[in-house]
Amino acid sequence: MSLLPRFSVIVPAYKVQAYLHECLDSVLSQSFTDLELIVVDDASPDNCGAIADEIAAHDQRVRPPVRLRENAGPGAARNKGMAYARGDYLLFLDADDTLTPGALQAIADRIKETGEPDVLVHDFAHVSWSGTLALPVRNDRALQLTEQGPAPFLLDDRPGLLNVTPVAWNKAYKREFVEDHHFRFPPGIYEDMPWTYPVLMAAESIATLSRVCVHRRRRRHGSLLAATTRAHFDVFEQYDRVFAYVDERPELAQWRPLLFRRMVDHLTSVFSQRHRLPREARAEFLRTVRAHCARYRTPGTPLRARARLRYTLLRLGSHRAYRALWAAARLVRGAGRLVRGPAGLLRAAGLRVHYRVQRLLPLRANRAVFSAYGGRGYVCSPAALENAFRTYAPGMRTSWVARPEHHHTLPVATRRVLPGSMAYWTALARSKYLVSNVDFDHRLVKRRGQVLLQTQHGTPLKHMGLDLKDRPAAARGTDFTAVLRGSDQWDYVLSGNRHSTLVWERVYPSAYATLEYGSPRNDVFLKATSADVARLREHLGIPEGAVAVLYAPTHRDYRHSQRTHLDLERVLRELGPRFVILARAHHSYDAPLTDLAHGRLLDVTAYPNVENLCLASDALITDYSSLMFDYANLDRPIVIHTEDWEAYEAARGTYFDPRSFPPGAVARSEDELIDIFATGHWRGSRSAQLRSAFRERFCPFDDGRAAERVVRRVVLGDTSTPQIVPLSARHPVPSAAAARPASPLATIPGQSQPDPDDSFRT
Repeated sequence: MSLLPRFSVIVPAYKVQAYLHECLDSVLSQSFTDLELIVVDDASPDNCGAIADEIAAHDQRVRPPVRLRENAGPGAARNKGMAYARGDYLLFLDADDTLTPGALQAIADRIKETGEPDVLVHDFAHVSWSGTLALPVRNDRALQLTEQGPAPFLLDDRPGLLNVTPVAWNKAYKREFVEDHHFRFPPGIYEDMPWTYPVLMAAESIATLSRVCVHRRRRRHGSLLAATTRAHFDVFEQYDRVFAYVDERPELAQWRPLLFRRMVDHLTSVFSQRHRLPREARAEFLRTVRAHCARYRTPGTPLRARARLRYTLLRLGSHRAYRALWAAARLVRGAGRLVRGPAGLLRAAGLRVHYRVQRLLPLRANRAVFSAYGGRGYVCSPAALENAFRTYAPGMRTSWVARPEHHHTLPVATRRVLPGSMAYWTALARSKYLVSNVDFDHRLVKRRGQVLLQTQHGTPLKHMGLDLKDRPAAARGTDFTAVLRGSDQWDYVLSGNRHSTLVWERVYPSAYATLEYGSPRNDVFLKATSADVARLREHLGIPEGAVAVLYAPTHRDYRHSQRTHLDLERVLRELGPRFVILARAHHSYDAPLTDLAHGRLLDVTAYPNVENLCLASDALITDYSSLMFDYANLDRPIVIHTEDWEAYEAARGTYFDPRSFPPGAVARSEDELIDIFATGHWRGSRSAQLRSAFRERFCPFDDGRAAERVVRRVVLGDTSTPQIVPLSARHPVPSAAAARPASPLATIPGQSQPDPDDSFRT
């Protein structure tokens, strides 16, 4: 390896925390290792800088991240990265894209084979926004990258390279060449064009590599080029820079016709993608196009036949004509709708008309509508937020969407609304705030000014969202297009930890803001008192002095019916009379976990509030349920039972193996679980150590004030950094058993106390 690296890979990073790990790993895992990796944190408000710091600490090839004080855009970030580069060749990689395996070795070999050219142009392929769920689609101009014929060469020998997508990240540049010509990226978007065209025209030696070296992610949201903004007017200044470069160098005049044609194609593309330009700016954009066409028109420039009509409209600047053509196309697309039966059609039509009329009326700024699990009772984070809305936003009036059998759980201060009723559609149309832990009705039309807050319902261990596309047993016919339509309406998504943030932003790739404020449903763990715990235990019928263990297994995607993996009667017999089990089935089964309930085996499936069950218990037994992340906030013992791990992982998939990073003891069988309780390992020092590490990772924000922070930000507009109480200063309510002077946690009567340093299998 030379003293200086062969390649400097420069990665600007801004609001890409969900993809940055994958991007950087694709560089550092290359078989070719003679490189330096330079990450430029473009004042990113998320965790991009922290992620870069973590990776730099573990790999000496990663330079300490370069940090910009203010967001300056990808061009300025790349310029800053070049100032620190020491490699023979520069490569640029966007932080949501990846290098393909073996790409750097192939680039290095081709550079050596072609005599160290100024520029090497390689191929790329588009992949889906998820990065893994679609076969790559290769660039349609890849024929220009053939390696046949002499190499290196001049642009004159292969002018078709100007037709290859003008981006910075499909090339390797000799650093001396870039520095000698003082090439820099301009500000604004479309910054690649004033870089790419001059670089190719100035290069004295060019080579090509007919190999896909970059996987370009087609992002659904977050991309500058996909945003609806006046920033798209930057395209005109960028072409001004391109033509200014040519005009200053008479020897480059031959390239004006080809560049003009590329400009026409590009401007028609920008304008025809209607989402890019605000409606009020479209006519102005057309007028500017007309001026640019007149300014840079080169006689004799050939245009493609399919572009002539659009080009004619652009030259004329006829916004009215373009709108007429667009309206005609919409009428054609609207034909052929299917009709339903007369009765259903009449009812649906009446509700649809009602909803449309309500949407014409003003929004009510003091109204909020809440729902949980598509119509269940007053539960989860929406319940905590409903109470916080009324507490911290005086004058707020709330409604709760629930089926009739759950109305008894609702507080008297909130209005009861039946799903699908006229009151339901009125609430959705007129309320400013819409809050749920799942999506509302798919027919919801989010109005301008409405705020949709998605709370989610726990930290994700099992695969979620788009990650289920290749898990048919778990997906069960999910309409992923509808999933994306739903997430596109979210304004805010709540997250309890960085793990959740990275998962949500990747599996629901929409343009919402993530609020790392904690889970409001867990606030009660820091606010409840010992008197509350005693009251709950009495209400549930837990005997005085008993050790109550909450058993809450999750849903099995590979099974259609419910089956417990524990013989709860045997477990109770083995543990002795001091133990009580609270058995709670997953809500998706809508059936009790056991039909053998008695004084020591209590079925609590129908109990509406799982947080209260957590407070009443002394320990938790679960498998792969997200409840373990919530329960960890109580700092009480947790035992993981993973008897069917292989089947569960194959059917659903998980983001990490809970056996490798558990919140407590791990039992791989019923016998192991009984042994863990019988020996006291469930509450030993090793269990406490594991739980402490688990809390550090997954409970950083759950300090009892998550709901308050959400209301202050979303409703009251307080954008100041929320203050988080550190874990060491939190004091969750103790369990009933642990709060007694003589704790009865020694499990089976007659068993010796466990050694505080004992351990168990994990």
